[in-house]
Amino acid sequence: MKKNNWENNAVISRGTLAPHSYMLSFSTMDQALLRQREEVTDFIDLSGEWNFQLYDNPFRIDDVFLSEIDDQSTTVNIPHMWQFDGFGKLQYTDEGYPFPVDPPFVPSDNPTALYQREIHISEISEGRRYIIRFDGVESYFELYCNGHSIGFSKGSRLSAEFDLTDYLKVGTNLLVVKVSQFSDATYIEDQDMWWASGIFRPVWMYSRPAVHLRDFFISAEMVSENSYRLHLKCDLSQAKGGLKVRWSVFDAGEIVASDVMDADENLSIPLSDVHNWNPEKPYLYLLTLELFDGDCLQEVVSHRFGFRDIRIVDGAILLNGRYFKMHGVNRHDFDSEKGRAVSYDLIRADLQMIKDHNINAVRTAHYPNDPRFYEICDEIGLMVVAETDLESHGFANVGEIERLTNDPEWEVAYVDRIERHVLAQRNHACIVMWSLGNESGFGCNIEAMYNRCKELDPTRPVHYEEDRDAEIVDVVSTMYSRVSQMNDFGMYPHRKPRILCEYGHSMGNGPGGLAEYQNVINKWDHIQGHFVWEWCDHGILARDESGKVFYKYGGDYGDYPNNANFCIDGLVFPWHAPSPGLLEYKYLIAPVKFSVSENKVYVESKQWFEKLPELTICFSVIDEDGSYDVELDCPRLKPREKAELQLELPEKKPNRKLLFRVGAKNMSRQTADTSSVAICQFEWGPVEYLQPQVTVTEDIDVVEKDNKLNISTNGIDYVVDLINGELISMKTSRGEIIEKSPKISFYHSLIDNHVQEFDSIWRPNFIDCLQENTRNVQWSSSPDHVTFQVDSVIAPPSLDFGMRCKYLWRIDADGIATLDISGTPYGSFDQVIPRIGIRMGIKQSLQDIVYFGHGPGENYPDSRAAGWIDNFTTNVDDLYTPYVKPQDCGNRGEILRYELSDGMNYGLRIFAGDTPLNVRALRYSDSQLDEAQHLNELEPEDHIEVNIDPQVLGLGSNSWGSEVLDSYRVYFRSFHHHIIFQPFEGGEK
Repeated sequence: MKKNNWENNAVISRGTLAPHSYMLSFSTMDQALLRQREEVTDFIDLSGEWNFQLYDNPFRIDDVFLSEIDDQSTTVNIPHMWQFDGFGKLQYTDEGYPFPVDPPFVPSDNPTALYQREIHISEISEGRRYIIRFDGVESYFELYCNGHSIGFSKGSRLSAEFDLTDYLKVGTNLLVVKVSQFSDATYIEDQDMWWASGIFRPVWMYSRPAVHLRDFFISAEMVSENSYRLHLKCDLSQAKGGLKVRWSVFDAGEIVASDVMDADENLSIPLSDVHNWNPEKPYLYLLTLELFDGDCLQEVVSHRFGFRDIRIVDGAILLNGRYFKMHGVNRHDFDSEKGRAVSYDLIRADLQMIKDHNINAVRTAHYPNDPRFYEICDEIGLMVVAETDLESHGFANVGEIERLTNDPEWEVAYVDRIERHVLAQRNHACIVMWSLGNESGFGCNIEAMYNRCKELDPTRPVHYEEDRDAEIVDVVSTMYSRVSQMNDFGMYPHRKPRILCEYGHSMGNGPGGLAEYQNVINKWDHIQGHFVWEWCDHGILARDESGKVFYKYGGDYGDYPNNANFCIDGLVFPWHAPSPGLLEYKYLIAPVKFSVSENKVYVESKQWFEKLPELTICFSVIDEDGSYDVELDCPRLKPREKAELQLELPEKKPNRKLLFRVGAKNMSRQTADTSSVAICQFEWGPVEYLQPQVTVTEDIDVVEKDNKLNISTNGIDYVVDLINGELISMKTSRGEIIEKSPKISFYHSLIDNHVQEFDSIWRPNFIDCLQENTRNVQWSSSPDHVTFQVDSVIAPPSLDFGMRCKYLWRIDADGIATLDISGTPYGSFDQVIPRIGIRMGIKQSLQDIVYFGHGPGENYPDSRAAGWIDNFTTNVDDLYTPYVKPQDCGNRGEILRYELSDGMNYGLRIFAGDTPLNVRALRYSDSQLDEAQHLNELEPEDHIEVNIDPQVLGLGSNSWGSEVLDSYRVYFRSFHHHIIFQPFEGGEK
């Protein structure tokens, strides 16, 4: 039986040109120097409008439409993925295939699109070849020109080129592309993303002379600090004698080296006084290659390159002879409206944001990117771990992840991918390491890929995580190793350098615990790289019937099986704004650090290659009642250099903090200014708990009536329900303050990183639905205060454990209410819980917030590197973080004083009594946040929900990765805490 081309892993393509480096060919030197893609010879941009028709089966396409327009078709704009334009069906799985596992076969009903476009060719020049280039088509496509079959190709994220010369005509020409969603290649493209298809990267045409530079390879070998040996190898499209290449190296428009060589000659020449490329100073030169046939210029190829040497010496990776670490991130292509059809502008914006957040390396998870991605990384200075388009993770579900990887019949398909990848991008300075793929097990095909990779490019190390002991590859790698494991790796180093290719799973609120990771990574030279998972949430933009925006994830399209919101796991939201997790990471890997010792301040450069750039240090002395700032120039320290900062420090006093921020001038202290690059704060005195100061104006008045205790004093009225012991009212002359009584609580709305705890501990033990039952209420009064005590039991239904709790309220004549809460557990439950604290409801108009504590952004006990302790002013609406799947958010920690008001001196102040507080004020209840699956499902409550927590569980990254570290855990154990409430109106403080 004849095999379908899309179900034959032994045949990758037909009619494609041999793979080669991404190069731009021009007719003149002037064009080559400007190096604009639109100026290549005979350039035709084929992005834009195409006729489109989707069929449920490739055999349903009538061959007549290979040579004439289908008048029943619609139009689409490419690049695109057709599911994002409303055709076919979207599905998200992390690792499972969306069809039965039976390689190389895929569903017979295999959605297949017919693309058609007419192009006009005004002239066909003799002696030139007309080439069409596809930079990304998923998953299998066939190309036709004027009814002729040109060929086919697989490898979704790899470029494919075809020569159309013999099939074009002057005038109107019909291009037809048939794209099938699934093919045998799908089995090695299972990469934790939406299953979507189409022509999703640019398509363009250009021409080249019949004999042209088919390929070239440029590399630099470091001889000494500023001296390199430049290696250049050219390859012609066909053998022809007498051809010469004039190569030239330009620096800022001036030729610094140039010569003529035979076109088939290998060049190796020394160059001195050159500027090398590194991520802190990405210096680029321009290489031009002029191909001559006699005196006749055939073409000019130009490429920007850097003098960059990467090698492994004594178990360490050296860049230009220097040790370094990669502070990295994993990045998928993603646009919330177009999927993997990302624009150049979005790619550039992403990469610039990555750079601006102190990240110096990107792993292209898990496939090659648009060729222009690497040009941008060259330009702005991002190191790249360039990963091949390979992952067969779905075979883990059948217990045989290595099935294809260890099957020699798949060697051709595996090797083809690394070959096309390396040849396309090996001339880029930014690429410091190749990666053979991701999560495909280990076997003979990995060794074949490694050997081919080294044959094509012996200058770079090679990575593959599932070669667990680096038997073949050059770098040993793990993913999601715990902090303790990383420390062990450092203590007992492998013979080869090590990276952590994935960690810090950034799903929803998190990741937490990055500081502990960073401390270990910084400690050990053996660990040379770490890459947070991942860059962007893969939420798809949608609007409900009322026009509210929300973002869809797995299951929202009726897709099954699916992995729900596991694709919402990025450091930036789907709209590409930074999350609190990105800010946390930014400041942990900052290039400047401070230390204070014996009243002296030291500043240290954490850069690896260059002096610090021109920066400003803003030094602030912060007290609970104010602060002052001083700006000074940051010394331009050499890499890893440390120096004393000439600064006179103030005397120490309670609650005083020293804050150092590095960045631009006039940085705001109310926001995490994007211009800042580093933050360090130091305690400059002991913590002293603040006390409200109020003048007593009248005696306390107490009345018991109708099972209620009415307390009036100093213009404040309290009402206590003596049946259940709840404080049900707190008023000033301006009105009510509380809408829900303060109650002890051990649960807050779930976050993604706590789902495993929820499933294994909290839900089985009903921690999310604990019940409180009052056992006793008693009260007493004296001339200057009233006390009332409530004994209760908080316990789950059906089970026989719980917490015996006590509320001890004291209301003084000055109107201040002090609350002692305590608890003693009974039964056998002694597990981690989300929190220990108070939940209450506050009048919704009290939305203006002033606090002395940790800010300005959201923070949790294991995620506080992005802020500092200060006096902050904000609003309840600004405290909410719009995670795609609603969950707990908005916490502010290390609070000593927290005020909610209407902005006109009416409201409530909360003071920490014996433990700095975590306070969370939102317009949504915990039950709302738990029930809502998307942003549009949230409706503000008629009050402000306030959680006041002496203890809050850290975030961790256990959605896939590391549990909350022991030091940030909260347990269902005995507790005793002290909180002070001050209702106010007028000018009281």
